[in-house]
Amino acid sequence: MRNDKIDILRGVSIVLVLLHHFNIPYKLHDTWLGVSVFGEPLSTLIARNGNYGVTMFFVISGFLITQHTLRRHGSLAQIQLKDFYIRRVARIMPCLILLVAMVTILGCFGLQPFLNQAPNGIEVSYGLTIFAAFSFWMNILIIEYGWVNYALGVLWSLSVEEVFYLAFPLLCFALARGKAFVVFLLLIIAYAPYFRSLHFGGESGAYLYHYFSSFDGIALGCLTALFAQKFSIQLAHTKWIVPVLILLMICLYVYAPIKEVSTWSISLFALFSAGLIFCFVQQSQAHHLSILSKMMIWVGRRSYEMYLFHLIVLGLIKVIYFPKTTFADQKMMLLVIFFFGTFVLSWLIEKYYSAPLNHIIRQKWITKKPQID
Repeated sequence: MRNDKIDILRGVSIVLVLLHHFNIPYKLHDTWLGVSVFGEPLSTLIARNGNYGVTMFFVISGFLITQHTLRRHGSLAQIQLKDFYIRRVARIMPCLILLVAMVTILGCFGLQPFLNQAPNGIEVSYGLTIFAAFSFWMNILIIEYGWVNYALGVLWSLSVEEVFYLAFPLLCFALARGKAFVVFLLLIIAYAPYFRSLHFGGESGAYLYHYFSSFDGIALGCLTALFAQKFSIQLAHTKWIVPVLILLMICLYVYAPIKEVSTWSISLFALFSAGLIFCFVQQSQAHHLSILSKMMIWVGRRSYEMYLFHLIVLGLIKVIYFPKTTFADQKMMLLVIFFFGTFVLSWLIEKYYSAPLNHIIRQKWITKKPQID
């Protein structure tokens, strides 16, 4: 059963990412969103730290993978290796293959956002970029050579998640029969701020994009699922805890550019996200949903497709409207087109491509439990 509130959190996360990526080429400070708030343009406050949206995605991923494993098998130690990997392949690979195919085709037409670049003055072959995409080290490629391909840059976070997915069942087999798995997760959480401090403010972006810069969010998600299996809180308490956590997240989000506070802020934002998820688990279905909530649920359930394909839409917009010569009123129009185009493209891909293939692969390859009469 899906959790409506977690889907809303996913929706918020992807909207933050979309705003962040749109604001990079099309600065919104000269639009009506540029109104000054606390001495900063509102557009800057809401768009500059979209990477926190990815942090929330990491926490949600760690939580859901652990929760689903516990529900299917009763304990992490009973995880079925083959079935786990097939589920991940069924969900991840169809969209990844389609993204690479679309970028390759658009690049063949000579469209700049879909061609490999050399931002650090070092040429990287397109073949190596594709290899990094499918072997899950796009983040390392970006750290070493810069954003070599605009439309494929989003795969840095997929690389982080996929390495986690590869390691998760093996860790369950090796460590989950005692407390060792929890200790391992705590060590990952403790190490991440130290690792980010070693790369603080670096131009390579290792403080954001490296595996060890992001694993703490996933580990916190895993711990949240384990904690939620054994403990609960009264719904009356969540009514004040949730608003407090949301307020703290907003304050942290607008406090400073993530680059200036990344050592501790990413872990703290992940911790607040984990707290929200724990509260949401107490009552998975939201009642008396507003239209906005229903919209965010719809967005959240297609957030993977939106994340992977939104730079296709934005890249095509950049081909037609060169950012440096785009007027303020055009930017707001393009923002609407960007969101609408991303939503429609993602819906079409999810409905007619990724969801059907996901279902077919699982039906064919996952071991079915025998029915007991």
